[in-house]
Amino acid sequence: MDRSLYVAMTGATQILRAQTETSHNIANASTVGFKAEMVAFRDLPVLGEGMPTRINAVARGSGYDLSSGTLSTTGRDLDVAVQGQGWIAVQSPAGGEGYTRAGDLQLTPDGMLTDARGNPVLGDGGPITLPPSSHIDIGADGTVSVVPLGEKPDTLVSVGRIRLVNPPPQQLQQGDDALMHLRDGGQAPADADVKLASGVLEGSNVNPSTELVKMIALSRQFEMQVRAIHSADENAQAASKLLQAS
Repeated sequence: MDRSLYVAMTGATQILRAQTETSHNIANASTVGFKAEMVAFRDLPVLGEGMPTRINAVARGSGYDLSSGTLSTTGRDLDVAVQGQGWIAVQSPAGGEGYTRAGDLQLTPDGMLTDARGNPVLGDGGPITLPPSSHIDIGADGTVSVVPLGEKPDTLVSVGRIRLVNPPPQQLQQGDDALMHLRDGGQAPADADVKLASGVLEGSNVNPSTELVKMIALSRQFEMQVRAIHSADENAQAASKLLQAS
């Protein structure tokens, strides 16, 4: 009885973990630049006393779907989308460097360029700050130009260049701040081949239909584990009654 309960209990626990990842993807189906998290069941050896052949199935994250999301035209000057592979470098809340695909950039009252979460966008010399201006233009190479207040519309002044990077996917991991980071904690070099599209936003690459099907399948598997727990409990009660009768 104890063995069957343990197997069913661990199975239900791992399915709940897989459901958490799937729920997170569904919740971010409309988040700008979001990359779907992938989870898979892996076999890991059970360490400790007992036979070394014991294996436990564990739900673990297997990476992220780095395919591009759907592009939508907004016409907003501060909306940008990375074309193809690549990332926008921002300053993380901890003070380090992180990477995002969310191009719905914002401008603080003091002129600092940030992402939607308030993380400063990094340029070649640090966070980018814009002077008071009547128009902002972001070029394909990340160059930020403005028309200063009081100047003619054709007077464009370059004030910085957004750092665009493209590190190998296997070197990236997501942090608690929802940004991607290098696994070694370093900084990726700027990549001139990464290009931006202005006035465009990249949506989430989550397929809601696929994620909902996964959620339903996981729910059925969880129900099976719960039934196994109930069956083990009923068998234990029946065995206890037989012992009492004897």
